[in-house]
Amino acid sequence: MFLILIVVVFGILGFVVSNKLKSKFKKYSKIPLQANLSGKEIAELMLADNNIYDVKVNCVEGQLTDHYNPANKTVNLSPDVYYGRNAAATAVSAHECGHAVQHATAYSWLQLRSALVPVQNASGKILNIVLIASLLGGYALGLNYDLIGFIVVGAYSVMTLFTLVTLPVEFDASNRALAWVNQRNIVTKSEYGMSKDALKWAAMTYVVAALASLATLAYYIFIFFGNRD
Repeated sequence: MFLILIVVVFGILGFVVSNKLKSKFKKYSKIPLQANLSGKEIAELMLADNNIYDVKVNCVEGQLTDHYNPANKTVNLSPDVYYGRNAAATAVSAHECGHAVQHATAYSWLQLRSALVPVQNASGKILNIVLIASLLGGYALGLNYDLIGFIVVGAYSVMTLFTLVTLPVEFDASNRALAWVNQRNIVTKSEYGMSKDALKWAAMTYVVAALASLATLAYYIFIFFGNRD
């Protein structure tokens, strides 16, 4: 029942934050940027200002699908951001370029997160296999309770660590973005406030994910190891 409560509570919280984020971006997307720069132009300008010339700015399908890919050094912006000339597009494009700057300067938290990606992916697959096997009859498959517990807690610890490491990476990218748009006079005072507010709600999605992961990990630790003498 506690696991169901975690899923329900954080599911609702995630839904609320996601809707708030979408409403903020929708609101700020309707207000034209006085500098009249598109997200693509802002991204290219920020990259150039940081002496980064080997990163390509692409347009990708979807809504809020914006991301930086360190594997092929690309800043990928959704159409609304790529072509948008408003505070919301400014915030997102500069934030993704913040990740490119992190990559170029060997930001330690980004390096750690990148190193954890394959481990996190493997942990997720292992966790799914073990949970399915236990539901089908773990004892019949030769899995004892202690072994299941160590595997589940170990795998979920890695996944939780990944969500926690993601937090400083995302907050730092936003701080870099906001500092740059302000110093470069890309935005007015009111536009700066809108950009900051939009990025705050974007960051909240990662905070909710980290808290949900921590709560779930605590549940698994209690279930497998909390009732021992």
